[in-house]
Amino acid sequence: MKNKISVVIITKNEEKNIKDCLESVKWADEIVVLDSNSTDRTVEICKAYTDQVHITDWPGFGPQKQRATDLAQNDWILSIDADERVTEALRQQIEESLKNPGFDAYQMPRLSYLCGKPIRHGGWYPDYLVRVFNKNKAKFSEDLVHEKIIVDGSIGSLSEDLIHFSYSDLDQFMHKFNIYSSLGAKNLQSKNKKSGVIKAVVRGWISFLKIYIFKKGFLDGPEGLVIGISAFESTYYKYLKLYYLNKRQKSRD
Repeated sequence: MKNKISVVIITKNEEKNIKDCLESVKWADEIVVLDSNSTDRTVEICKAYTDQVHITDWPGFGPQKQRATDLAQNDWILSIDADERVTEALRQQIEESLKNPGFDAYQMPRLSYLCGKPIRHGGWYPDYLVRVFNKNKAKFSEDLVHEKIIVDGSIGSLSEDLIHFSYSDLDQFMHKFNIYSSLGAKNLQSKNKKSGVIKAVVRGWISFLKIYIFKKGFLDGPEGLVIGISAFESTYYKYLKLYYLNKRQKSRD
């Protein structure tokens, strides 16, 4: 007999993604959705799959995912984003692992898509992430963006891919990296990090070279170049925004 598992999902205006996501995890013993005041049909769609739909403010990715985890009734958690999908093969592997867990958490490879193309280089794949864990042994970091699960115990590995439909078009891609660069700057500021215009440029170039050259992003063709350039821009703007955040803070002190 396997341990029961709760799926936790955070949402904000995800009506285009959430139905397919919920369909891929409706086998779970419980689904918990924590929504940040969506203005579209996200909450309505979620309520067709679970009565555990909660609405709250937005404190950042790490704190929000921990809130959702705390609402779950079961010890074992599967954390998934609205633009991710659990395949049947991954479901079977998760359920088999929970029959007699030999670890406190499990990581899995994630295959991400950009404009319909699977990306297998540039550090995007296999992109192992801990997504299944015993909540008594793990918790989310408090990072506002690029949060991670901190495990106080052992971590096993699954082999089946978690599917990630990250960006369906370039507008969405550019919009998201703008949001992430702003959150990243605030996160760095909270850690008393410093920046400047030259540092922002250098950091941007390092990110581009790391992803496009050293991690062979060029093997993904035009999409690989798009990812490399966006890595430059996202990193550049993160550190540039940090510079101006610190400058503004200094003028107020």
